[in-house]
Amino acid sequence: MRRLYIVTYDICDPKRLRRVFKTMKGFGAHMQLSVFQCDLPAVDLVKMKAELGEIINNNEDQVLIIDLGPTEGRPIKSIKSIGKSTEIITRKSQII
Repeated sequence: MRRLYIVTYDICDPKRLRRVFKTMKGFGAHMQLSVFQCDLPAVDLVKMKAELGEIINNNEDQVLIIDLGPTEGRPIKSIKSIGKSTEIITRKSQII
């Protein structure tokens, strides 16, 4: 089952910050400076945590992972914005 997560981070070192940003681009959609929206199955969540754990300094940096619940059945507008609008990830069928 896939779940929607908001991942936000505060990284003290610019080199680690760039690495975290590049890593997160592989897991979700960039929403704001240090905020990503990720639609992930459990296995990818574990992988993301492991990759971030190898990059960050546990004494200086912080990554917050906020679980918004299952992707399926979630109201399409469960994320609200004030000001500039944001695009909500929606799962679509792909024809290959």
